[in-house]
Amino acid sequence: MKINPFLANLPGYQPGRPIEEVARELGLPAAGVIKVASNENPFGPSPLALAALQSALATVNFYPDGTAFYLKRKLAGKLGVEAAHLVLGNGSNEIIELVGHALLAPGDDVVVSQFCFAIYPIVAKLFGANVITVAAKNYGHDLAAMRRAVTPRTKIVFAANPNNPTGTLAPREEVVKFVNEIPDDVLLVMDEAYIEFLDDPLDLVSLVRLGARPNLLLMRTFSKIYGLAGLRIGYGIGSRELAAALEKVRQPFNVNLLAQASALAALDDVEHVRKTRRNNFAGLEFFTQAFRDLKLEFVPSHANFILVRVGDGRKVFEAMQRQGVIVRPMDSYQLPDWIRISIGAPRENERCLEALQRALKK
Repeated sequence: MKINPFLANLPGYQPGRPIEEVARELGLPAAGVIKVASNENPFGPSPLALAALQSALATVNFYPDGTAFYLKRKLAGKLGVEAAHLVLGNGSNEIIELVGHALLAPGDDVVVSQFCFAIYPIVAKLFGANVITVAAKNYGHDLAAMRRAVTPRTKIVFAANPNNPTGTLAPREEVVKFVNEIPDDVLLVMDEAYIEFLDDPLDLVSLVRLGARPNLLLMRTFSKIYGLAGLRIGYGIGSRELAAALEKVRQPFNVNLLAQASALAALDDVEHVRKTRRNNFAGLEFFTQAFRDLKLEFVPSHANFILVRVGDGRKVFEAMQRQGVIVRPMDSYQLPDWIRISIGAPRENERCLEALQRALKK
């Protein structure tokens, strides 16, 4: 039996550590551990989503709607597109993999930015594609350089705005120019997982709605602002032709019954979204001021996390973990001096800062 040779040097994705695992490993009570590592919603899912989840539990003996008719219809109405423009995934991570199935073959090129979301290069390598990594500019995407990196061998360009893990936001005019200049035969995947945290986001959905850029795919998720990370549900917005192609390569019933019911209800909970946004703005301001006071370098963030330079990131991460505070070390992103902190509820933010200060003193 020969294992696929592309797996030989394929790195595994390193997620934020679960509370239960850290508590078990360090002998800490799970109730006393906080996790500010994976950009999750500190308020959990909305009450409407929880009620819908509870109601749907009685029907889990049935397969879910394989077409997600009602969820697609509601999403389409919210976005001003047709349901045929949408494809749902088991998290937006699956949308990335579907794109690989639909477009990539060994020897193709995929263009990404330095400090990009780790799944982009992992999926590219999984399909035997070459990853062309463009140097970052001020920890964010150098869009002009990424455009120049496109060649006749390029099949996909991945860009996240705001970017994970750095939280940077590309200027509007640069994004518009970038989107319009990507060749028609290259798919541009714009990852908008954190778009709901922006005050005045650039509207790229209109390009899909008008059919202006058939080679554009937007990705969004219910994991972040809607607080449904554990149910794994995300979606792509693209041309009818692209969405139809991605539908062909997805698994049957890839979005489960509970995820569909919860997401459908979460779209109606405007107050939960507002509450999350208010908390996020306040949390970013809290850490921004704290890092300035501590004279720590940080990257101004437009998402629900913040990147801060602490010296030995792995050592600080471990010291904070021993205090029951889980953050994310950034050495796997080639940022060994940094940690990433998700914005929590006010008390979690305060406790995280206290743990960071103690870790730095040691």
